[in-house]
Amino acid sequence: MRKHFGFRAWFYFRQGWGTYFAFILAAINTMVVTYYLAIDNLPFLKQVFPSFAIYSITAAAIGIPLFIAAGYIHYKRSHAISEEVEVTTEANPYLYKIPPGWNAEVVFPLYLILSDVLVKISRNEKLTNDDLEKISELQKKISLLLKGGYVGNFWQKVKLENDEQKK
Repeated sequence: MRKHFGFRAWFYFRQGWGTYFAFILAAINTMVVTYYLAIDNLPFLKQVFPSFAIYSITAAAIGIPLFIAAGYIHYKRSHAISEEVEVTTEANPYLYKIPPGWNAEVVFPLYLILSDVLVKISRNEKLTNDDLEKISELQKKISLLLKGGYVGNFWQKVKLENDEQKK
């Protein structure tokens, strides 16, 4: 984490700014600009909205349901969200391969061993000592995970993968 502190800080900054502050500041900015540059200078609109507070309450009363409807339409009634998901799916390699960590270290090796055991049972074969040793190792990893521990060494794998890609 120390090596990449700047990138992490930049990521957290963008999440906090984009999710919380930018939205609020943009809404306030839009309301102030439209009121003081448009409504305040047009007498017939000034009669409808005599103060900024009345304009703000009216804008919120109309805007919030309108934007909720727009969000609903975006997610439920248009093709926009399906295209967004498709692009995200194409860009995310972990939808097509096993993510590192407990999935790669425990879950999928367990699936493999279970399928091997099922094949042997269906052929009336006995488990070998190697099979039993693999099962025992996986049981230890599962027990460690259940206690809140970690398995594997993700950072080492990332380093090795990057080194292999450079060659």
